[in-house]
Amino acid sequence: MIRTLLIANRGEIACRIARTARRMGVVSVAVYSEADANALHVKAADRALPIGPAPARESYLNIDRMIAAARRAGADAVHPGYGFLSENPAFAEACTAAGLIFVGPPPSAMRAMGSKAAAKSLMERSGVPLLPGYHGETQDPDFLADQAARIGFPVVIKAVAGGGGRGMRVVSAAAEFATALSSARQEAASAFGEDRVLIERYLERPRHIEVQVFADTNGNTVHLFERDCSAQRRHQKVVEEAPAPCIDPARREAMGAAAVAAAKSVGYVGAGTVEFVADETVARTGTTGGFYFLEMNTRLQVEHPVTEMVTGFDLVEWQLRVAAGEPLPVSQDAIRLTGHAIEARLYAEDPARDFAPSTGRLAVFRLPPAGDGVRIDAGYEAGDTVSVHYDAMLGKLICHGATRDEAVAKLRRALDACEIVGVASNIDLLGRIAGHPDFAAGGIDTGFIARNAMTLLAAQAAPSPAVLAVAALGVLADEAAAAEREAAASGDPFSPWHARDQWWVNATLDRTLDFHAGEDAYPVHVRRDGDAWRLTIGATALRGTGTRAADGRLDLVLDGEHRAAFVTRSGPSLSVRIDGESFRFTLSDPNAPAADEADAGGRLIAPIPGLVTQVLAAPGLAVARGQILVVIEAMKTVFRLPASAEGTVEAVSCRVGQTVEEGQVLVSFAEDLDPDA
Repeated sequence: MIRTLLIANRGEIACRIARTARRMGVVSVAVYSEADANALHVKAADRALPIGPAPARESYLNIDRMIAAARRAGADAVHPGYGFLSENPAFAEACTAAGLIFVGPPPSAMRAMGSKAAAKSLMERSGVPLLPGYHGETQDPDFLADQAARIGFPVVIKAVAGGGGRGMRVVSAAAEFATALSSARQEAASAFGEDRVLIERYLERPRHIEVQVFADTNGNTVHLFERDCSAQRRHQKVVEEAPAPCIDPARREAMGAAAVAAAKSVGYVGAGTVEFVADETVARTGTTGGFYFLEMNTRLQVEHPVTEMVTGFDLVEWQLRVAAGEPLPVSQDAIRLTGHAIEARLYAEDPARDFAPSTGRLAVFRLPPAGDGVRIDAGYEAGDTVSVHYDAMLGKLICHGATRDEAVAKLRRALDACEIVGVASNIDLLGRIAGHPDFAAGGIDTGFIARNAMTLLAAQAAPSPAVLAVAALGVLADEAAAAEREAAASGDPFSPWHARDQWWVNATLDRTLDFHAGEDAYPVHVRRDGDAWRLTIGATALRGTGTRAADGRLDLVLDGEHRAAFVTRSGPSLSVRIDGESFRFTLSDPNAPAADEADAGGRLIAPIPGLVTQVLAAPGLAVARGQILVVIEAMKTVFRLPASAEGTVEAVSCRVGQTVEEGQVLVSFAEDLDPDA
């Protein structure tokens, strides 16, 4: 059995591995970069070792430093988690050369499945169904255009070495192919150092369904049924569930058998996922229409908890036991489905800004308590800083119920109990997905989020009078609590000067709280009304009270209705979360000086912190509106920054490889850009 395990990763997966290792009596050793010295995974492990600077290439992606850490720890095994080095065959080989057990598949299996083109050719020989396409070596643009015409439009161009939707373009007509091919290759070369592509038939409304497989060193291979991962944004998963809804037993059996065949074809060992797309017929009716091999992920997946919850097995424990040479604990006929599980990924990102990653300090990171079918896998806690260097995922909510309806209901309640302040997050999007009638019906396709963008990705709505009343009650409750603390700390806490009943001599407390959201002002007139407050918003008058509960929520009575909300104030900023929706306000201080408004004018400004990967501007260059001038990358996301109008570049204030801050000037122009040009 493994005695000491180095966890070659960070975040929630490192925390998860540490928990399982402790339960098994295995000593866990975490690694951390300079940015992660106080991270949650460092605290979760038995020991922790530094491995270098914040940039991943100098720490979590540095094989030599990782092996040195394993030797220093006296580890006999290394678990790569997912991401970073988890699918790097050179890392697996380095572990073996150092006398370490690599908790994962053999390097030969990684290489076989690491190239999308080679993997599809192998699957074709193994009888696993494929979409019509071209996966060969010839990369001449004219030849590829002919192949696309042969396959039939629409087609999708994919980077051979790609992942996460990068180096991927959907082409609807032959006239668009050349431009899309050039763009896909450029992105693939930048992201993966490899510009080769493959071409496949594009399914208009596919479902993304994957099968969890597991194999040991004794020749045993099983599947643990399927997961539906069709709720995606920018080709990346957001919500996953098991089992897949609207899949009949015949389809389930056929997909499981195909996944096992795929794993056996490469001599697979350990945990892996075989991903399929299912055609529109299946998406709408659940019938046994076509399903096609997409790729194999040669590692544990982010969404593995839903499989654990419906099968009752700990897949990390299986990984450690198989890596130590033990056989799988059960055979295929002993694996059963029980109930339904759904996972929602919490990201530090802004869905209303094209999912732009958000960085900063987590002033509040409140998640629901675990238990009663609710599982929390988090990589952060309140007070942590979300940096620009790593993936934007904060954690996961996983909910299990006897039925899918029960699991969805638990997920909605769990999301309503979340509060994240300090960075933008996708909790409202997740709640809207869980509450959407199409999602409730099951069997959505991968275009679900984009198709419903107007409602799912909407920015903060105009606050209702009730929301503004809640905001005001939160401010008043905090003022009362502050007065109580001051009274308790004084020499005479019972002095009438410390009274908190809002009683004034010969007067009634009467004031206006000026809330702002963007350029809109929302005044709330508050007046004491006996033991409550009279709140007037425009023509609407409400009567209410608000007190802080032990868990930080605001317990409210508003016009006789009892409610609960989160209201958090930090300086002039105020966050309100109620009924699954978040609102952000600033509360103006009449005594504060007016702030100067930043005006980008004739400048290109960095919208988020990130790393500059391309600079396409130069002094004297005449640019057209929409022309891409700078490309930056942040938290695994690429942002192409265009000129807002026609103009001439005066100066370029950034360079490739430079880390820039939000609001930093990247390019300035000789004269103000003409937006009407």
